[in-house]
Amino acid sequence: MRPTLDKQPAAKGVKFLYYNPLGVLFLRLFTWRPLSRLVGKYLDGKLSRRRIKKYIKKHNIDMSNFIEEDYPSFNAFFTRRIKPELRPFDTEPEAFVAPCDGKLSLYEIDDDTKFEVKGFEYTVETLLKNKELANRYRGGCCFVFRLAVEDYHRYFYLDNGTKGENVFIKGRLHTVQPAALEKRRVFTENCREYSVLETEHFGSVTQVEVGAMMVGRIVNLHGEHAFGRGEEKGRFEFGGSTIIVLTEKGKVLPDAELFENTALGKETIVKCGERLGTRIG
Repeated sequence: MRPTLDKQPAAKGVKFLYYNPLGVLFLRLFTWRPLSRLVGKYLDGKLSRRRIKKYIKKHNIDMSNFIEEDYPSFNAFFTRRIKPELRPFDTEPEAFVAPCDGKLSLYEIDDDTKFEVKGFEYTVETLLKNKELANRYRGGCCFVFRLAVEDYHRYFYLDNGTKGENVFIKGRLHTVQPAALEKRRVFTENCREYSVLETEHFGSVTQVEVGAMMVGRIVNLHGEHAFGRGEEKGRFEFGGSTIIVLTEKGKVLPDAELFENTALGKETIVKCGERLGTRIG
């Protein structure tokens, strides 16, 4: 049995940002792209190095797990490389593996399937903003990997294959008025980027990288590209992030405990390269 975490309710600060009229003003500031770029520039600079020691202590990070480097900035530290032997990839052709470290929730995809990203619900269609592509995955599986700020923030290809171009979706805010609650709520679409992977063993797989509310830059290393299992695909710079993997119907049989844990309101803790299921057929 894999370790699990109970899903946590939204923090008071999050509720303030999304439900309080004053909080909405701060939310608009936090999601303002020029501010994110400014903070990102600071985190790329030498002055940000002073944050590293405090961050290690606060999050109890064991630096012996990582390749020793002299980090020129906080972002260089945040995207530090783990020792390869600590993240071995399952190389069996039938093994469907995790592309990243994270807390996993798993869903079967149908027209009514909704899943949570950053505290709010999406469907596959609203996530991709592409109905035709979303329909390709009806009856398949939706793997949602939540990366907390202390997690390893590099991600990798889960099989051999070829990828298409990256499709970027700019985040935005939506104000909604739930009649039953009679209160204002703001729905945040985080910026995200997806690519379609034509894999050797699992058919068409779409992977979506979702950035954090502030900064959370998505750095994909390739456009169109022929890739190998375990090759680095990209990284997230500072901020908690999410990776979503969509598989077609009849291609992947996930381990039963992953569905069971999600149904119980638990996230399953997984590591990059770990087997999550097997190929069908």
